[in-house]
Amino acid sequence: MPEAPIPSHPLALPDDRVDYSPPVGDTMKTTTCYMCACRCGIRVHLKDGRVRYIEGNPDHPVNRGVLCGKGSAGIMTQYSPARLRAPLLRVGDRGAGEFKEITWAEAMEIATGWLRTIRETDPRKLAFFTGRDQSQSLTGFWAAQFGTPNFAAHGGFCSVNMAAGGLYSIGGSFWEFGEPDWDHTKYFLMFGVAEDHDSNPIKIGLSRLKERGAKFISVNPVRTGYSAVADEWVGIRPGTDGLFVLALVHEVLRTDRIDTEFLGRYTNATWLVVRNPGGADDGLFARDADGKPLAWDRARGAMDAGAADLSPVLVGEFTLPDGRRVQPVFHLMAERYLGAEYRPEAVAERCGIPAERIRRIAAEIAEVAFNQTVTIDQPWTDTYGRRHEKMVGRPVAFHAMRGISAHSNGFHTCRALHLLQMLLGAVDTPGSWRYKSPFPKPIPPGPGPAGKGAKPNTPLAGNILSFPHGPDDLLVDDNGDPLRIDKAFSWEAPMALHGMMHTVIGNAGAGDPYPIDTLFMFMANMAWNSAMNPGEVIRILTEKRADGEYTIPHVIYSDAYFSETVPYADLILPDTTYLERWDAISILDRPIGSPHGAGDAIRQPVITPDRDVRPFQEVLIELGARLGLPAFVKEDGSPRWKDYPDYIVNHQRMPGVGPLAGWRGEDGSKKGLGEPNPDQLQRYIENGCFWRDHLPPEQLYFKHANRAYLDQAKAMGLIGKSDQIVLQLWSEPLQKSRLAAEGHGAKQPPERLRERIRTYCDPLPFWYAPLEHAVQDLGEFPLSAVTQRPMAMYHSWGSMNAWLRQIHGSNKLYMARGRGLEMGLTDDDWVWVESRAGRLKCQVKLMEGVNPDTVWTWNAIGKRAGAWGLSEDSPEASKGFLLNHVISEWLPAQEGFRSANSDPVTGQAAWYDLRVRVEKCAPEEAGITDPHPAALHPPPHMPERPDILRYNASAPRQRGAGATP
Repeated sequence: MPEAPIPSHPLALPDDRVDYSPPVGDTMKTTTCYMCACRCGIRVHLKDGRVRYIEGNPDHPVNRGVLCGKGSAGIMTQYSPARLRAPLLRVGDRGAGEFKEITWAEAMEIATGWLRTIRETDPRKLAFFTGRDQSQSLTGFWAAQFGTPNFAAHGGFCSVNMAAGGLYSIGGSFWEFGEPDWDHTKYFLMFGVAEDHDSNPIKIGLSRLKERGAKFISVNPVRTGYSAVADEWVGIRPGTDGLFVLALVHEVLRTDRIDTEFLGRYTNATWLVVRNPGGADDGLFARDADGKPLAWDRARGAMDAGAADLSPVLVGEFTLPDGRRVQPVFHLMAERYLGAEYRPEAVAERCGIPAERIRRIAAEIAEVAFNQTVTIDQPWTDTYGRRHEKMVGRPVAFHAMRGISAHSNGFHTCRALHLLQMLLGAVDTPGSWRYKSPFPKPIPPGPGPAGKGAKPNTPLAGNILSFPHGPDDLLVDDNGDPLRIDKAFSWEAPMALHGMMHTVIGNAGAGDPYPIDTLFMFMANMAWNSAMNPGEVIRILTEKRADGEYTIPHVIYSDAYFSETVPYADLILPDTTYLERWDAISILDRPIGSPHGAGDAIRQPVITPDRDVRPFQEVLIELGARLGLPAFVKEDGSPRWKDYPDYIVNHQRMPGVGPLAGWRGEDGSKKGLGEPNPDQLQRYIENGCFWRDHLPPEQLYFKHANRAYLDQAKAMGLIGKSDQIVLQLWSEPLQKSRLAAEGHGAKQPPERLRERIRTYCDPLPFWYAPLEHAVQDLGEFPLSAVTQRPMAMYHSWGSMNAWLRQIHGSNKLYMARGRGLEMGLTDDDWVWVESRAGRLKCQVKLMEGVNPDTVWTWNAIGKRAGAWGLSEDSPEASKGFLLNHVISEWLPAQEGFRSANSDPVTGQAAWYDLRVRVEKCAPEEAGITDPHPAALHPPPHMPERPDILRYNASAPRQRGAGATP
């Protein structure tokens, strides 16, 4: 009798008749992902010239083969019907969406004509602002060559507080400039990090951290993403992170759990500060005849603070031989933070964190830092030539991002967090936070920003976005008024290192400080999610003068997709996708370095565009040549570079330093510094499209004072000199601005800004209530409102992607369940959300994991009907909403002065200072979000939007592999 067949079962053994690994494609190419800013390495599999599959590159140092849903879904971004197809010229009114297709020759001639007129008359009348692009070393260089000071990119929206707070304190920062020591950290605190930021590296790091049993605390008003997997969630009130951190500082000082050896050796805690109230030198460092800072030695009195044999006194008051009264930085710092206003009981109610919990966290930090030190048996030598037999570190690490940065008190909050790191001795030591090469940098790095003396047909000397050392570096005229259209690097935002993109259109519309002729934007969706107030931006872009001309006469916009901003531009220069072009993830801009060594990467075209589009970088290079910008043409006036790859390989910012650091020199044998190598790009391709330096073990920690590391960094062109980088608790550049506000120096702020500068340019970090909160009745608007970007989206980049839309097709306003029930609200109720700036209508969702005084939603899910290839009844347009509609880019006028809703030091957009009230809609008002502007009409010759988007549906079926819908 024959055996009975084995019944089918989900756990049955594999069927050998089925090919479980059919060939994915006929070609594979490596490149760098661009579905977010992680810059992961990817392998792109092609079949018959089309993208078939995207996977992580296991050899890549950023993601090590890991790839998130966004990265895998790049296929549907590549084949989105929302892709622009050809250059466009507006033929109707702005906003009407009436365009005609033109040739690239026509488009370039128009753009060149507008730009040439500006350059020959007043280059300041060009405002060139780019979004989340990764070619800022090129775009900034182009703007400087053009001669306009009006250039900036995305950072003023997102993270300039993070960058400035770190670079002026420890010579590095969180996010792209550093990361926790995932292998040795025993106690990890994360502040304000949403799940899209640094997604794959953080997920990899957290998995390693949890495998070792380290404790992970997440401080965030919302418990999603990383906070949901934390060992402890601290649901803080928005805008009070700095107060919480300074309460931790108070506790470690009160209990004397600080690393005085680290402070004395690596920070300016010992430096003497002049105490001369009302004097021109008050608050500045006492220096010797050679300009070296002084410290007080126990036996010898005042002497060079950098002396190797210094035995410093940290507390006390002393008199110098010239009669000046001085005190050490540490004394002034301890005096402030031991004050009653930073006691846990004093801050608990405001932060929403019980005092006992603050004390317990501070005690845990101290216990780990000082009783569980990490020791690595690795000798190293410091900049004084002293040999250390071991590397000993405090295994407490911090990481932070936009949640603490996007507040008007974010700069000092970021500084406070770095101050806590320094007190613990937890900067680039085993187990703590570590610099990513090419950091650390000198504090502050480089010269001040370029932009003074702009004149026709003349390049600016230097970098437009750079680092002021004091009032002399500010971009202001003799009256103290701003030289830039966004007012960055002025008395209104003296350390606006990334510019203030959110103020450009508003200032240009008001002609304040002057009118502009052309607004030139790349990847900046300023008519929707990149504007703090989209309705106001649209009003200004469509506003006309009395003579019938637009207030901003010309708008040029480059993007790869039909976004909400396209209809409001005059000339559209369609960009390629990230899979169709070359890019340099440059050592000069946003490199992919790690604590283990410097690194950078490229993108190479893996497919050929099927539309009449061009990479924006090549458009910019051609415009530079057409305009005769000196660096973009040869002596005979011909183009210096034929295309962007030629620029990447052969451009030198200074002798031997170019966009890419790997395989330099004629034979490719040099790194960092070396002559152009004609085969450089091929070497990158052969290596998986990335380069990475590997630091020897003796250079892995203490980089700010590690002689071998600093010598090598100088040899590679990463820093200008190899001196020790002294970490700054007390910031002299800030004190110089404060002295100017008190009437000292040649450059002083206007009278209306003196008190503002004196208050906020404090040399020690402090906490103050967000400016938005101080100018309104918080009882009338009792809730803080914030946004987060979801894991499956990045900015607005996912709405054209059919796969990602299925995860986040609409958004709701999330509220604490208890608070919602008190208000009579239930899930899916329609509500009005009102602020001082306006109101919107949306649906509400109740949840447990949110601070009870906070509401939140996903950012950039709500879209305008018709944009991004979306139908008029799409869930993004009918049920999705944008919180930006109730945010203002300006604070209420104060005696006629219009102040940006920004950090007063850096100009960081204060997105998360928003206060609102929520009320249930009347029954007849439910059903669709508000505001709900009219649907946008697509440009000519866009493909018809299919009812169902299918991927590879036309591919022939293979045995064992079906077509993918």
